[in-house]
Amino acid sequence: MSSIQDLLIRGSEKIIDHYRLLLASAKTEQERELYRSRIEREQRRLDELNGGFSDRFAACPPEAGRDRLAS
Repeated sequence: MSSIQDLLIRGSEKIIDHYRLLLASAKTEQERELYRSRIEREQRRLDELNGGFSDRFAACPPEAGRDRLAS
C-alpha cells in the first residue's frame, strides 16, 4: 500500500470517528440520520481505499450495529 493511500485511510477513519462523536451527541432524529448517512458514505470511501474489501463491523461500533437491527 502506498503512503498516500495509508494517509487517506487514516483520514477516513478519523472522519468516521468524528461523525461518531457527533452522532453520540445528536439531539434530534434528523441529526442522527444525517451523521449515520455521513458515516456510511465515508465507510464506502474507506472500503474503496481498501480495495473494496473491509470488515464493516471493525469500522462500526457495536452499539451502532444494534441500533440498525432495532430499526
